[in-house]
Amino acid sequence: MTGPAPSAAVPSFPGPARHLLILAHRVPVDGAFTLNDLAGGAGRLDEIARAVSTALTLSHDLRRDTEVAILFSSAPVPAARRIRVIGARVRFLNPDERSTAALLKNALIRSVHFPHPFESSPGVVVEAVDPLEALERFVAEPGAVWLDESGTPLEAWTPPPVVRAVVSDPSDPTEAERAVLRSARLPTLSVGPRSLRTSQVIDVFHNRLDRSSAGPDSPSAD
Repeated sequence: MTGPAPSAAVPSFPGPARHLLILAHRVPVDGAFTLNDLAGGAGRLDEIARAVSTALTLSHDLRRDTEVAILFSSAPVPAARRIRVIGARVRFLNPDERSTAALLKNALIRSVHFPHPFESSPGVVVEAVDPLEALERFVAEPGAVWLDESGTPLEAWTPPPVVRAVVSDPSDPTEAERAVLRSARLPTLSVGPRSLRTSQVIDVFHNRLDRSSAGPDSPSAD
């Protein structure tokens, strides 16, 4: 059951200070998968859902200054999709991966025959995109960085007021994606010497931003 036909009207949202872009390479863009096989037939949607929850949830609240976008590129244009989850507006987001995966699955299913941007549920906006063009536009904005274990240590980086970070799912970026990232000449940052899960990378990255915004005199920055 996909619900009523979507409306093309998308509400405006306050501009977030933290933008995260997740490159999702294997998730079926039509939502034709079961929530009982997130790590297999759903193309590692388990880790993507975990990353979205990590990016937007705190212990007892949401990160309302954060927006997460996921580029679903397992099928070419015009089937490829982007889902944006806006912390300032999202509802029904819980820390568990299954319910988050259900929100994303619902958005993909409802957008199969409707390529224009619309809210599939409050704070979840889905639309058809060219993934490489969307990535190129994202990294062209001020404050963009690429999170990769081969980069400069995160501790040596001074965060700007508005941050845009690109991180991949369990698969490495494709050669075409790497070409876009390299041509943008954006800083490449490493959260550590080991290859971590996407959700772990986001957790460490948020911690760096939290400590920076708290200031050196705050107890939370120690």
